[in-house]
Amino acid sequence: MGIVRTPVGRTSGHGGRKPAEVHAYTLDTGNGFAATVWTYGATLVEVLVPDSAGRAENVVVRLPDLRSYEDRRSPAYVGATVGRYCRCVSGGAFSLDGVVHELDRNDGAHHVHGGPLGFDGQVWEADAETRGDRLVLRLTLQSPDGDQGYPGDLTAEARYELGPDGRLVFEFGAVTTAPTIVGLTNHAFWNLSGGSEPIDGHRLALNSRRTVAFDDELIPLPGPPRDITGTPLDYTRPRRLDRARLDTFYVLDDPAWAAELCHEASGRTMWVITDQPGLGVYSADHYRTPRAGLCLEAGAWPDAPNRPDFPSVRLDPGQRYRHRTVHEFPIARS
Repeated sequence: MGIVRTPVGRTSGHGGRKPAEVHAYTLDTGNGFAATVWTYGATLVEVLVPDSAGRAENVVVRLPDLRSYEDRRSPAYVGATVGRYCRCVSGGAFSLDGVVHELDRNDGAHHVHGGPLGFDGQVWEADAETRGDRLVLRLTLQSPDGDQGYPGDLTAEARYELGPDGRLVFEFGAVTTAPTIVGLTNHAFWNLSGGSEPIDGHRLALNSRRTVAFDDELIPLPGPPRDITGTPLDYTRPRRLDRARLDTFYVLDDPAWAAELCHEASGRTMWVITDQPGLGVYSADHYRTPRAGLCLEAGAWPDAPNRPDFPSVRLDPGQRYRHRTVHEFPIARS
């Protein structure tokens, strides 16, 4: 068991930012269960999980090199920590206390996943430590007032924790100097086959009977979430993904569990538990390698800054934003 820090390279300084050194931190439990995180984007680039025969393979999609992660022409947010606000803000603007804040737009008229230079494209500060049988990596980022149009100086934190119980824990936090909005998530693409095949053979179960209804631009429609019981979007009972195209936000009403993903051939299963109010599920049909992985993004509801009927994403000075999501791999602890 241990933590290893290795250099990855130096950023190219895109967006007018100064070039910076990037490092990889590998948290290794010593039993085949390990995770590697880069300081660029606080990005999860590898999660090694044993199969039923004890062979450890990477179960998240990764890109070949740092330059691929830096490519802002068509960012896929592969494994990145997404913020200051994940998902969409319609029209690229929102109002707080009667003041309209214009955000940088990166999806036509809209703002998505923190903007053109969101948290996924920045180098975070990192420190790592061993706490008993837990391996902990803490990454922090300073986002100044006006960054991508957001108000307030924000201090963000992404914390990864790994232990011999087969659990990978994401914990996000933030504090602000002025009223703002916050919603952080991890954008990993999961593939329990070890990447040897598309996700179609996986079985998915979701603890949700409602989804947010979207228009053609993936902006929420007026009205409450829709009941999907008995429809093709209903995964309350485990079933194969096959060719199902998913880019949907599921409402989570029960904190006991959020999702279960299984790959029978490898024997790998992943359980997802979160304190967040919803789960974005994306089958990567528009990724460079279609259906290479499945995103299960716990976090805030889409366009919540403009929807007073959705759970609030407001953060005020003196408060602390908190988010905890656990990905549990039972085979890794056996």
